[in-house]
Amino acid sequence: MEKKLYDLMDWAEIEAIVYSEHDHPETVLGPHKVRNGILVQAFLPDAKTVFVRNQKDGKLYQMEEADEAGFFAVLLPGRKIQPYDLLAKYGDGSECVFKDPYQYPSLIPEKELSLFGVGKNYEIYNYLGAHPVTVSGNGETAEVMPQQKQSGKKGNTGVKGTHFAVWAPNAMRVSVVGNFNQWDGRRNPMCRLGDSGVFSLFIPEIGCGEIYKYEIKLNAQTVVLKTDPYGFRSEVRPLNASIVTDMSRFVWKDEQWLAKRAKQDFEKEAMSVYEVHLGSWRRASDAGAEYAGFMNYREIAPELAKYVKQMGYTHVELMPVMEHPLDESWGYQVTGYYAVTSRYGTPQDFMYFIDYMHQEGIGVILDWVPAHFPKDENGLARFDGTCLYEHLDPRQGEHPHWGTLIYNYARPQVANFLIANALFWKDVYHADGIRMDAVASMLYLDYGRGFGEWIPNENGGHENLQAVEFLQKLSIAFHGKKDGALLIAEESTAWKGVTAEVREEGLGFDLKWNMGWMNDFISYMKLDPYFRKGSHGSLTFSMVYAYSERYLLAFSHDEVVHGKCSMLMKMPGDMEQKFGNLRAAYGFMMTHPGKKLQFMGQEFGQASEWNEKESLHWEELEDRDHKALQDYVKDLNQFYQKHPALYENDYHESGFEWLSSQDADHSIISFMRRDSEEKEQLLVVCNFTPVMYENFKIGVPFEGKYKEIFNSDKEQYGGTGCQNRRQLTAKEVEWDGRQYSITLDMPSFGVCIFQAIPR
Repeated sequence: MEKKLYDLMDWAEIEAIVYSEHDHPETVLGPHKVRNGILVQAFLPDAKTVFVRNQKDGKLYQMEEADEAGFFAVLLPGRKIQPYDLLAKYGDGSECVFKDPYQYPSLIPEKELSLFGVGKNYEIYNYLGAHPVTVSGNGETAEVMPQQKQSGKKGNTGVKGTHFAVWAPNAMRVSVVGNFNQWDGRRNPMCRLGDSGVFSLFIPEIGCGEIYKYEIKLNAQTVVLKTDPYGFRSEVRPLNASIVTDMSRFVWKDEQWLAKRAKQDFEKEAMSVYEVHLGSWRRASDAGAEYAGFMNYREIAPELAKYVKQMGYTHVELMPVMEHPLDESWGYQVTGYYAVTSRYGTPQDFMYFIDYMHQEGIGVILDWVPAHFPKDENGLARFDGTCLYEHLDPRQGEHPHWGTLIYNYARPQVANFLIANALFWKDVYHADGIRMDAVASMLYLDYGRGFGEWIPNENGGHENLQAVEFLQKLSIAFHGKKDGALLIAEESTAWKGVTAEVREEGLGFDLKWNMGWMNDFISYMKLDPYFRKGSHGSLTFSMVYAYSERYLLAFSHDEVVHGKCSMLMKMPGDMEQKFGNLRAAYGFMMTHPGKKLQFMGQEFGQASEWNEKESLHWEELEDRDHKALQDYVKDLNQFYQKHPALYENDYHESGFEWLSSQDADHSIISFMRRDSEEKEQLLVVCNFTPVMYENFKIGVPFEGKYKEIFNSDKEQYGGTGCQNRRQLTAKEVEWDGRQYSITLDMPSFGVCIFQAIPR
């Protein structure tokens, strides 16, 4: 080696490169101005001969081997760095020409890193992860070209490639690895960006479809491979590498839907949600399906939209579509928070799914899991060798029930990761709402723990103050655009103010699942009707607290798994009575204040529990009783949407009035539902016994006419046909503390709805 070149070598730095322990490879590798010219250095293990080729004039400069491990260097003449390629020749006779990644500086603005460092960069997904970009520059400077100039049009002289970035502050070294570099972490070490903890590298000529991971060196002995936390696409399980993809390629057509959504007041809108597990709603035949019977998002969209519209639902709620390794987790053990699961297709396929739903007038809500994450080695657990995303102390950092890890919500970058993720699904995928799973497990430090197994907060209490602050920040960010998207909590306790405004010290959710109503009502319905009178309070108690939050009533997937029986088989009696009970249950649910949710299969009374490994038992619709129940639910949904009294005033006391809530002996209740201006008033009467009552007297709020407009006991629904076909006139006969009353025929397990017209 020439002495002039030898004297420019920093051998300690070169050793760190060779041993793959350098976190600032850009200070050694690539082009650098020196006193006598331009020093270019490259580390290419296994290469025998390497040349630098000037991109402008094609002139070749042979590099000298400074270290036999594959470290090469050359001193180029001149004072200006020129774009160049590296030409490497190997012992087997093969050659490779490529652009040196280390001639390009970082593409992440310092401002974005600073915002991320304090937990306030809610579009950080535009910078971290893998992004196909076109870079322009003269060899000394570089910038990402505007999107409209990246299409390959004539005159585009920029360099195409992918910019990778990952947060791993405690790593010794981070590299991008993939097929493009033989999964060799020595070849593309990433550059640490200041004290941000972020490593980045632009690799030219790497494009969409390339698989990759991050190889993280924790110490001199330990190296791990990690899936990209901000990766937009992943391999189909059980493989777990990330895949480079361009999220800007899809052309949306749902502008009208989004504009309409932004103007709506959800409190006054009908909302009947159909909860769906995409892998088992309907499966393709194994022979024709690409992935073991799973339908593609594009295949599911038209079939599901058609069915949902026919059935009268307003929204679908999808069990988690974020990438997860285990089918049996149903998506609640997320490893790829920014990657839509590849089981059913690509990100663009899922965009098509949501866009199609919107064009058909159907909202899409996504389940989201910020409460915990699995311990999979390729995931977030001990990501950079430390408890980066989770707490170190297992009393704070592990869920004993689920064997999963708990996020450290107080760490700004972790909170930023989650908040940005919620906004990502709303802003990038156009989701109409996020339903947050297991919020109670976030709010309580002692959730699922016994004495001595948890650490009190600074005030000595069991409230997780860090999680509360995180949820409030999330709400503020989520609602910042006022675009009509909803934030929904599955919160199973009596935590105060879940749907209260953050400025009122609430958590800021739009809706909360009413778990108390669900548990009480299902317990009531499971009883033999003879014993229901002893638990009458379980039927009526929900109205004591109905206006403490904005509630959504849910019969979810959790109620039809793990030995709990299907909704149909929970009901007592013979099959005829089971169907009758279920009609009564659904009728009461639909007329009770609050928005609604029903899990797939419940609408036709699937007899067996839900099984994620198989399709719903659609063949049961060949049976008259199942088909009749499906028709009933369809008509009930459509009736609900046509009558504002059942939804417009859900969260105001004026929208509901008990008429009879104490008749435990008959297990019959009656109440009024009203819209916000009392233009429509509906009388609802529910009978939860197998006894049909003729000339049953009900107290009513005023003199007038009462016309039956819905009856669950119609023969077409599987009932006996007991109806009130004539319009009823209120008489001045005191009953149930009311001055007026009517006399009606009350069918067994019946729900009758009357249009009430004051005189």
